[in-house]
Amino acid sequence: MNKFACASLLAASFLASVAIAQTPELPTPSAVPKPVIPTAAAAPTPPPPTLKAKSWVLMDFATGQVLLDGNAEQRVEPASITKIMTSYVVSAELAHGKIHLEDAVRISENAWRSGGAGTDGSTSFLELNSEVPLKQLLYGMIIQSGNDAAIALAEHTAGSEPLFADLMNQYAAQIGMTDTHYVDASGLPNENHYTTARDIAVLSRALIRDFPAEYDIYKIKEFEWNGITQHNRNTLLWRDSSVDGIKTGHTSSAGYCLATSAKRGDQRLIAVVMGADSEKSRADANQELLSYGFRFFESHRLYEASKPLANPELWKGEADTADLGVGEDVMVTLPRGRYADLKATMDLPKYLVAPLQKGQQVGSLKVQLDGKTLVERPIVVLADVAEGGFFKRMSDGVMLWFKSDDAAPAAAPAPNGQ
Repeated sequence: MNKFACASLLAASFLASVAIAQTPELPTPSAVPKPVIPTAAAAPTPPPPTLKAKSWVLMDFATGQVLLDGNAEQRVEPASITKIMTSYVVSAELAHGKIHLEDAVRISENAWRSGGAGTDGSTSFLELNSEVPLKQLLYGMIIQSGNDAAIALAEHTAGSEPLFADLMNQYAAQIGMTDTHYVDASGLPNENHYTTARDIAVLSRALIRDFPAEYDIYKIKEFEWNGITQHNRNTLLWRDSSVDGIKTGHTSSAGYCLATSAKRGDQRLIAVVMGADSEKSRADANQELLSYGFRFFESHRLYEASKPLANPELWKGEADTADLGVGEDVMVTLPRGRYADLKATMDLPKYLVAPLQKGQQVGSLKVQLDGKTLVERPIVVLADVAEGGFFKRMSDGVMLWFKSDDAAPAAAPAPNGQ
C-alpha cells in the first residue's frame, strides 16, 4: 500500500471516530406519572322498590327502626295475619302457666262451623266435639292457617272468642300497636277488625323476641293432621333459605297479605305487604323489600349497656365523679357506608349533685345522621352515689352559689362500631 492510500485510510478512520463522538446521547426515559385517584365518594343508593300493594313496611328487628314504608299507617284488614296475634296471646298464656301444651281442647260447634271444612276459608279439618292436644292446634293454626284451630284455641284460652279478642287488644296495647283492633281470632272480615302494616311489624318483632321457641314453628313447611297433609302458604320458605316466617293472609276484601322475616348473618329484617293482587305478587314484594334491606342497610351496636360513657364532676358527694351510661345496648340501623357520618351528643346537666341512685336518668344520648335523629336514649347513673359529709356539702354548696345550673350538650364518646 502506497503512502497516499495509507493516508486516505487514516483520514477516513479519524473522520468516522469524530462522527461517532459527535452523535448526541438519547435522553434517559423518565418514570411514567401515576394517575391521581380521586377520593372515593359514598356509594350511591338506588331508590327503594315500588310495590303494587295497599301498604307495606320494612323494619330492622334489632332496633325496631322502619327502613322503608308505603302507607304504613293506613288501616287495613289483617285477614289471617290476625293469627300472629292469636299465637302471641296463646304463647303468653302458656308462659304464665294458665294453659298447657298437653291440654285436651274440645272442638266446639262454633269452631267447627265457623272455621271448619264446610267453609271456604283455610281449615285444619277438625272434627266436631273431638278433643285435640293444644300443641297440635297451635301447629295447625300457624302452619295450615286453620280457622277452626284458631277459634278452638281462643275458646280454650279465654272461655269464648269475644273474651279472647279482649285479650288480643290488651296485648296489642302492651307491645305498642297503636292503631289495631281485634274482634276475632281467625281474621274473618269485620269492619271493627283492623290493623296497619306498621303494627303488624311491631307485633312480629315482639313475637320473635318474646317467644323464640314458638316462633320456630313458623318455618315448618308442612303439617299432617288426621291423615291430611297441608303445606305452609308462605312460599318464600321454599324460595329463600334465610326466610323463617311469618304468616300469610287473604280474603277478597283484604287482598293478598304476607308478613315475613329473614336473618342473614347477625342481621334480621321484618317485611310486611298488605293488599297485593296475587299470591305471587305478595311473595315478590316481600322478597324485594328483604333483598333491598340486606343489600343497602347495616346495623351497629354503638354503646354497651352499663359501660361508662361519661364521668363528670360530682358535687356534695362522697365521690368526686359519677359514672354515667345507658341502661341497654344502643343499636342503630343506617345506610351502608354511612357509619362515619354519625353524630352523637349527650345532653347533661352542667352540675351533678349527690345523692344519685343507680338507674336514675340524668340526661339523654342522641345519635343523628344528616340532622335526623336515628336513636335517642336516657343517660342514667350506673352506681349509687351517696352524699358527702357535712363539710363537703357545705363547701360545695358555697361554690355552687357562684355557678349557673344551665344544661349543656356534650359530645358523646365515639361509637364502638360493632
